Amino acid sequence: MERLRSHRDFVAVLRRRRRVSDDDLVVHYLVPDGVGKVETDGASRRVGLAVSKAVGNAVTRNAVKRRFRVLARRYEDELPAHVSVVLRAKPSAAHASFASLDAQMASLFRAVRHKTERS
Repeated sequence: MERLRSHRDFVAVLRRRRRVSDDDLVVHYLVPDGVGKVETDGASRRVGLAVSKAVGNAVTRNAVKRRFRVLARRYEDELPAHVSVVLRAKPSAAHASFASLDAQMASLFRAVRHKTERS
């Protein structure tokens, strides 16, 4: 899974306003037109992390980001090919257990796949 790096990439995903959310996590996603239903071998899923200062101090934010990276890698196969995702942490993510974040990430990635297959 590749990383979203530029501000332009983040804004492109967030501008579409397609998202799914749970208690501690919001997943914003963008599937380019005409790509959502066809999976290719060179599928490039991209992920970006948005963890604001409302989540906590630098140590807390970095811990949340590490958890998100691990979970995104674990469930990346749930996402359709060529999808760009921004994972946004809610302030409650700082105090959530790893198991809770694990369950939320799995269900949200499945929801993204389901929504992109329908449209």
